[in-house]
Amino acid sequence: MSESLRILLVGNGGREHALAWKLNQSTRVEAIFVVPGNGGTARGLAKVKNVADVKPDDFSSLVEFAKKVGVNLVVPGPEAPLVDGIEGYFRAVGIPCFGPSKIAARMEGSKAFSKDFMKRHGIPTAEYRNFNDYEAASKYLDSIEHDVVIKASGLAAGKGVLIPASKLEAKVALRDIMLKRVFGVAGDEVVIEEFLVGDELSILAFSDGYTIKALPPAQDHKRIYDGDQGPNTGGMGCYAPAAAVSKSTLDQIHKLVLQPTINGMRKEAFPFVGMLFTGLMMTASGPKVLEYNVRFGDPETQTLLPLLSAETDLAEIMVACTEHWLDAVNIKIEPKFSATVVVAAGGYPGPYARGVEMKLDNTGEGKDKWIPYLTVTSNQLTLLLSDTRLFHAGTTMDNDILRTSGGRVIAASATANTLELAVSNAYKGVNSVHFEGMHYRKDIAHRAFKRILSQREALTYASAGVSINTGNLFVERIKSAIRSTKRTGADAEIGGFGGIFDLASAGYTQVPILLGAIDGVGTKLKVAQTMGKQDTVGIDLVAMNVNDLVVQGAEALFFLDCYSCSKLEANTAVDFVKGVAEGCRQAGCALIGGETAEMPGMYAGGEYDAVGAAVGAVRHDRILPDTKSMVVGDVLLGLASSGVHSNGFSLIRKIIEREGLSYEAAAPWDETTSIGLSILTPTRIYVKPLLNLAQKNLVKGMSHITGGGLTENIPRMLPKELAAEVDVTAWCLQPIFIWLKKTGNVSSSEFARTFNTGLGMAIVVSQENMEQVISELEGAGETVFQIGKLVERAADGCVLKNMETWD
Repeated sequence: MSESLRILLVGNGGREHALAWKLNQSTRVEAIFVVPGNGGTARGLAKVKNVADVKPDDFSSLVEFAKKVGVNLVVPGPEAPLVDGIEGYFRAVGIPCFGPSKIAARMEGSKAFSKDFMKRHGIPTAEYRNFNDYEAASKYLDSIEHDVVIKASGLAAGKGVLIPASKLEAKVALRDIMLKRVFGVAGDEVVIEEFLVGDELSILAFSDGYTIKALPPAQDHKRIYDGDQGPNTGGMGCYAPAAAVSKSTLDQIHKLVLQPTINGMRKEAFPFVGMLFTGLMMTASGPKVLEYNVRFGDPETQTLLPLLSAETDLAEIMVACTEHWLDAVNIKIEPKFSATVVVAAGGYPGPYARGVEMKLDNTGEGKDKWIPYLTVTSNQLTLLLSDTRLFHAGTTMDNDILRTSGGRVIAASATANTLELAVSNAYKGVNSVHFEGMHYRKDIAHRAFKRILSQREALTYASAGVSINTGNLFVERIKSAIRSTKRTGADAEIGGFGGIFDLASAGYTQVPILLGAIDGVGTKLKVAQTMGKQDTVGIDLVAMNVNDLVVQGAEALFFLDCYSCSKLEANTAVDFVKGVAEGCRQAGCALIGGETAEMPGMYAGGEYDAVGAAVGAVRHDRILPDTKSMVVGDVLLGLASSGVHSNGFSLIRKIIEREGLSYEAAAPWDETTSIGLSILTPTRIYVKPLLNLAQKNLVKGMSHITGGGLTENIPRMLPKELAAEVDVTAWCLQPIFIWLKKTGNVSSSEFARTFNTGLGMAIVVSQENMEQVISELEGAGETVFQIGKLVERAADGCVLKNMETWD
């Protein structure tokens, strides 16, 4: 495909805005003319221009306009122009059209025709009968016992499918369609078909008449209200890939449905070129076709196009289809999830107002978390979060004022590494839309989330009980994780008014010294919330506390946490507490209590905060540091960290943001993982090996390297007359630290007091005990470095030597 493309895009919906957005990215595309377009295509896309003086249903005028401006590819968006034969008008003047011929478009234009086609070619579908006589159709309803779906055979803007709940409702639906003509001529013929049970699935596939290549399966939400209630609409939301289908099932669909459909159309002399949209029901006996559409779906298009990789050129695919060489095109899909939430006008799908003024902003509930991409104005395609976009549908520009002009007004779409995060970010996009009467569904992807829960037995509602409030459900779901931290002295059971710890049964026969520690995780939580990964920060919360106890020689006995949010999201909270429980197991302490605080309005969107407190005990004769025994020449050992741990994240986030990187991107220091997952590596818990050394009196002091880095933490364990002399060449900087220092242009002194630089602990031992200490620590799996010694203090409590090697 060497010729530059000038594209005519016909339509004014969200689908067309998404198509314009993706085609605008093609290096082959020179210009895109949208007839008539909407408020989203009006501005903000460099190659896109709305055309207001040509009517989209005046095909002759469209042809003349296309010839005048040099169009060499036509892309009809909606079904109506395709069914009315727009492709033939452009074929007659030699302009390729990405869309089927009028005869091929009957696959959507007549449901009766398409059902008969499926029957002829053995394509699995529901049992059905076609009727153009009301009395005959009514008698047929009387003769059957199974539930039915009643469809107006013609085009009805996505609303011509009725699902009656009873025989009486079926009769009423039939009368409305065939006698009252609620869908006009679309109801001249109806299809009455067997009601199928299962998950609905949408498969959008490119075809050149021979080859067919499918996009990931999507799941639309047709009903207007949450829980799939109320009348059908053109679509209120969508997500992909759909949870209801495996790769083997997709292969089966291609073999039994998609390829036979394309082959059958070609054999019947109306080969299909364009986008074939197949609606399926995943029944207990396998996939069955509900209907065909002959164009991109809406809102499936807004959901699926963002999953195409940057190097996949949509314009090239379309040209390949029109020239019949689709088999030579590689369509690459990003391994992500995508979700779309449609915002509708008040009253939709019934009568609704038009011309209502709209405002778009980037304030929403998640403002502080957003990564700006475009300055948000009322007339731009808007990226609110990284990989979150607004696609306009029923909008129009009135001078510089954005107004509503349709029932489905605008859609927020987001992609992310998890479905939960994609859905969450899509709703944050919705939060930026403001106009009177707007409404939208709050449960997009609910069937997927239900399926995920059912497949993860430990996290199912069934295992937690039935008909209890969210808070009690949360407690039930974390009980097993907390119970796993049980130790002598504590039963690690929650549900009462507080936790109990019995010092006597834990072996403290004499009154010990009790120590407490309280800490949080800091802004590392923002990364965890962005990535939708909460378990590792739960471990961090424990680590920050128990590591502070062990440096005083104390055994961590028990732990309590407090999880605060505006609205409890059970999956997020459960994952976090499971991480806390894992940290407690590593530290050998019991998780005996906690608080879950729901405080509406205190936190933005799905954000939460967490704080933890640990209590430990130590015998009077073993409390550390033992500053009186420390002398010049004592050895300073360092224990390797597992990464950045939990400090310095405000600076880390700023460096990543300044570089324009997303947390989902490959880590520059480790291409085997993402930036987010790498920096979420949890803080190492050193409790068990260090407590063993302390109880043998083999260490004189220990320092947990957290906020303040080496220079501020090491002096905390030293007497005022001694200092630590540390040789920074004693250990090698991990790649992540090298990248942070270089990319952030961080000075060595700032580096040393912000990050742990690869050491999570520093300990003071005598020279005679050094070899035994190193041996025992390495035997416990720790990496140990001899990093320096104690010297007489002159000024600073920690002197770093050879810092120039860091530069």
